[in-house]
Amino acid sequence: MDALGWPAVAVMGKIGAAPLVLVCEHASAFIPPALQGLGVSDAARTSHVAWDIGALDVAKRLSARLQAPLVAAQLSRLVYDCNRPLDSEGSIPAVSEIHEIPGNTNLTSADRQARYEAVHEPFHAAVTDVLDRQQAACSGPVTLITVHTFTPVYFGKPRAVELGYLFHSDAALAQAAVQIESREGALKAEVNAPYSAMDGVTYTLAKHAEARGLRSVMIEVRNDLVDTEAKAEVMADHLAQTLTAALARVTEAAA
Repeated sequence: MDALGWPAVAVMGKIGAAPLVLVCEHASAFIPPALQGLGVSDAARTSHVAWDIGALDVAKRLSARLQAPLVAAQLSRLVYDCNRPLDSEGSIPAVSEIHEIPGNTNLTSADRQARYEAVHEPFHAAVTDVLDRQQAACSGPVTLITVHTFTPVYFGKPRAVELGYLFHSDAALAQAAVQIESREGALKAEVNAPYSAMDGVTYTLAKHAEARGLRSVMIEVRNDLVDTEAKAEVMADHLAQTLTAALARVTEAAA
């Protein structure tokens, strides 16, 4: 247990079977009782502002299909967004989209530091540990894949894109995946959509993969395509096929 009375992270899946590590930073909508719901409405606590709807279901299925360990957050991003550094406004948001978060307003530097130490630090320590163990077990570099979802409508504007493959500075895997998606034609997929590194969303990729010289990609799925377990299973199977082909392509190109 951490200082909030609830673990910040869970690790699941098998170490050493494949040179991959999965991460799901926004897997949970849970707010520890000690924070009294952060003062937000029941509707907000179960909406996309609190977590990435469907992301954990997709990530768990991918973990099984790809035989890769998964590091998943156990607390809502409203408590602390594990895909942001402490100095980011979005790390402990006072407003998320149209929702005010009263429990995050007027926090002192000490309050913010305490959240960081309770949530960010154990989460990223777990990512570091899993990467270390996976690299040792696989006797070489591994690929980091983070799994996210996004809303079909954002600030009143519909999003046509269904699937995004994002990168921090190494574009190879994201571009290979989108090329494969375009060839298959099943989903409208784009590189760096609906966000990019310029939006500050690739923190985990930079911190853990690019700092080690590892390949990485961030997957963004429109959440109406994965908002049930059945839909998430279909999407995960599709992503597993795309990722396997994309990884083979970039490995061959680098040989």
